[in-house]
Amino acid sequence: MLNGKPKLRALLEAKAAELGFCALGVARADAAPQTAARLRAWLEAGAHGDMLWMAESESRRGSPAGLWPEVRSIVSLGMSYAPEGDPLALAGAADRGRISVYAQGADYHDVVKKALKALARWLVAEAGCELKVFVDTAPVMEKPLAEAAGLGWQGKHTNLVSRRDGSWLFLGAIYTTLELGEDLPADPAHKAHCGSCTACLDACPTDAFPAPFQLDARRCISYLTIEHKGPIPEEFRAAIGNRIYGCDDCLAVCPWNRFAAAARANKAFLPRAELAAPALADLLGLDDAGFRAIFAGSPIKRIGRARMVRNAAIAAGNSSLPELVPALRALTKDEDPMVAEAAGWALGRLSAPVPAG
Repeated sequence: MLNGKPKLRALLEAKAAELGFCALGVARADAAPQTAARLRAWLEAGAHGDMLWMAESESRRGSPAGLWPEVRSIVSLGMSYAPEGDPLALAGAADRGRISVYAQGADYHDVVKKALKALARWLVAEAGCELKVFVDTAPVMEKPLAEAAGLGWQGKHTNLVSRRDGSWLFLGAIYTTLELGEDLPADPAHKAHCGSCTACLDACPTDAFPAPFQLDARRCISYLTIEHKGPIPEEFRAAIGNRIYGCDDCLAVCPWNRFAAAARANKAFLPRAELAAPALADLLGLDDAGFRAIFAGSPIKRIGRARMVRNAAIAAGNSSLPELVPALRALTKDEDPMVAEAAGWALGRLSAPVPAG
């Protein structure tokens, strides 16, 4: 025993904290048996939109053993990115683009994976197991696994909610061959604490939640501005407002976030000045080189210049700012037809004539 806990567990928690994680839990590999059926129902409803990889990896995604048959236990970890200010503060700033809190600092894929690998090396040396580490891009259902490991629960907005860290947690997982027991016991699954609250559902600008605990990604602003590769459906454009990458509304209004302390956030995720409140005028003028220069080291880089300028054009169309008209007119001649179409729509919203030809 160490500080009242089994020795391996206590040392594991200490090492994880040293590496920047604020939450850790352990579960059996089969501790979330409902995941596969819920995933199947979601895919059958078409709610994944054009995230085709979700369906293509269904057999591996539905359970940890489907991805790695040798897995016996899961170490789930959380790293905080709790913001210091109000995530919705820029809602009325018509000349600025709103970037989701999680993407204003360093790329979480890089930060979390580096820490996970360091923890994995330590665990192999300490316990002599085989393992694999995962952050977001692999066919792993991190949220139900984190719930099973006691980190929090999936709220009505389907994201994980922690009583201590609110909704601002990046999740990672270590699949191991360790058998759970006295030295590394499983944590109890977390119970839901949403009660009758519907703040997250009520806050959604596009009604992306057909029911509590269900998300239709096709209506979600995060999906539309990040994952969706074509023109954004016109029915959602006005509701997007000035959001140019992601949406924090359902997270930001969760009452549990009042317990989330920015002091617990990993400093790597502090907002970069150029990403905290970028000017729409600057974004509309981006070429490929300019896009790469601004968004290097950010998760935003993966969407590419065209999707970012498409999003900025839609935000400009919602801005009521005539000074953005010249940049939009130039974009109607853009070599990417998706960008040109968004610029034409925006000009129509600003009551400016769309150039012929």
